[in-house]
Amino acid sequence: MSDPIPPRGRRPLTLRDVSEASGVSEMTVSRVLRNRGDVSQATRERVLEASRRLGYVPNKIAGALASQRVNLVAVIIPSMSNMVFPEVMTGISNVLENSPLQPVVGITHYRPEREEKVLFEMLSWRPSGVIIAGLEHSDASRAMLRNAEIPIVEIMDTDGQAVDSVVGISHRRAGVEMAQAIVKAGYRRIGFLGTKMPLDHRARKRFEGFTGALAKAGVEMADHEFYSGGSALLKGREMTEAVLKRTPDIDFLYYSNDMIAAGGLLHCMDNGIDVPGQVGIAGFNGIELLDGINPRIATMDACRNEIGTIAAQIIARRSEQGADEASERIELTPKLNMGQTLKRA
Repeated sequence: MSDPIPPRGRRPLTLRDVSEASGVSEMTVSRVLRNRGDVSQATRERVLEASRRLGYVPNKIAGALASQRVNLVAVIIPSMSNMVFPEVMTGISNVLENSPLQPVVGITHYRPEREEKVLFEMLSWRPSGVIIAGLEHSDASRAMLRNAEIPIVEIMDTDGQAVDSVVGISHRRAGVEMAQAIVKAGYRRIGFLGTKMPLDHRARKRFEGFTGALAKAGVEMADHEFYSGGSALLKGREMTEAVLKRTPDIDFLYYSNDMIAAGGLLHCMDNGIDVPGQVGIAGFNGIELLDGINPRIATMDACRNEIGTIAAQIIARRSEQGADEASERIELTPKLNMGQTLKRA
C-alpha cells in the first residue's frame, strides 16, 4: 500500500535563523556551534537551545563544496546485535551498491538522546538521505529531520505520523493477528514475555494490539514478564521459569521476539513440558537462524529485508530526481508462520 504525503518544501535553515531566535550575532552563533571563541555560558546555552529548537545543523563541508551533498546515506538504527537489523542492512546495501551512494551506519541503543547526537553528527556532513528506524523521536531529532532538505525514510513501523516517507509494518496489527490465531487454537490462559516498553516502541505497539484483541475475544491476560537488555536465550529461559512458577496453569506464552521465545522453548523441553500440548509458544521476527530448531517456533515475519530494499530504493530515486518528489507511505504485510509450537485450530 502506497499513499502520497505532501512534500515539505521548506527552505534550509541558516545561521541567521539561529541568530534571530537566540538574539545574538551570527558570528557568536558560529563561535558557539564550532565550540570556539570567548562566549559566556549563558549565551552558549541560549544559542544551543535555539539551534536545538529549530532543528538547525551546521554544514561541515566548507568552501566550494558547501552547497553540495556527499554521496552518503545515513542509516540510523537501534542495534546491530539484534538480528533484525543486519537483514535490514542487507536490503539497503544490495540496492545502494548499484548506485553512487554509500550507507553509513549510526547506532542509538534505543536511547533518544543518543539518536539526537548521531543524527546531528551525520546531518552535519550533508548526506544525500537518511534512513532511520522508528517513528518516535525527540522534538530536537524531529526538527532536524524536518529541516534537513533531503529525502528521509523512517522504517520498520507505520503506526504513527511520519516526517517524510515511511516503510514498515503495523505492529499493532501484528499483535492483533497473533492474538486471534492463539485464541482460535483454543488457548485461554495466555502470558506475554518481552522487553520493557518505554524504549522499544514497536514491541509496545504489538503488546497493545495483542492485549486489545484478547480483550475483544473475552480473554484476560493471565501474566506477563518484562525485562531490559538484549534478546538472549538465557533471558528467555529465566523469564519463562519465573512465569510458569508464578502462574502454573498458563497454556500459552507470547514473546516479543524469537530469541527469547527460543530460550523459553528450551526451558520447556528441559523440564518435560509438552509444547504445544501443555504450553504453546510464539515469537516475532521470523529469525532464519532458528529454522533448524525442532519444534519450529510459531512466529511472524517482519519483512526486514524488503523494508531495507524499498527504503534504499526511495532514497536512491529521490536523491537523483530531487528531494521534493512526493513522499511515500508503504505498509507491508507480515506473514504468520504457525510452526510447530502453536496448535492448529
